[in-house]
Amino acid sequence: DVCIEDCYISTGDDLIAIKSGWDEYGIAFGRPSTNIVIHRLVGKTHTSAGIAIGSEMSGGVSNVRAEDIHFYDSYTAIRIKTSPGRGGYVRNVYVSNMTLTNVDIAIRFTGSYGEHPDDGYDPNAQPVIERITFEDVTGENIKKAGLIEGIEGDNFVDICLSNITLNVTSNYPWNCSNVRGYSDMVLPEA
Repeated sequence: DVCIEDCYISTGDDLIAIKSGWDEYGIAFGRPSTNIVIHRLVGKTHTSAGIAIGSEMSGGVSNVRAEDIHFYDSYTAIRIKTSPGRGGYVRNVYVSNMTLTNVDIAIRFTGSYGEHPDDGYDPNAQPVIERITFEDVTGENIKKAGLIEGIEGDNFVDICLSNITLNVTSNYPWNCSNVRGYSDMVLPEA
């Protein structure tokens, strides 16, 4: 039950980081981060993401709504980070009306991010990444539209891309693997 609105943030790391516990500790504690609203956020980060979910997300993250966002001169706009052994989930994330300027990667999902706190984690605890929607996104001078990399054998599902127009400088604007979803009115085409 968090509301972040009308903020300008400039930092050397993620502007907003949403987390819920790391591996077996996050699973055991079981306290999800949920019902998070982000409105009218402007910011830049040369090294990280505007909004990052994870990689410590083992207690679960759900019902995140980010609207009226502007990131500029940044490395990544939106990033979801997880890894085999994390368990937990990220679901029901909705991002809309996002404007990007001079951003290296617009949308990034990483299914093999980082290490584990110790050897006590369950290597079979696969994260669930589902029902993630991006709509009404525009961008100028974007290097890559998306790097959406799920986990082999544990696809990220119900990823929806709608009404996205990005001016991309890369010859390979999208790199998607181990994900399933839908795209409509996306340029360059996903």
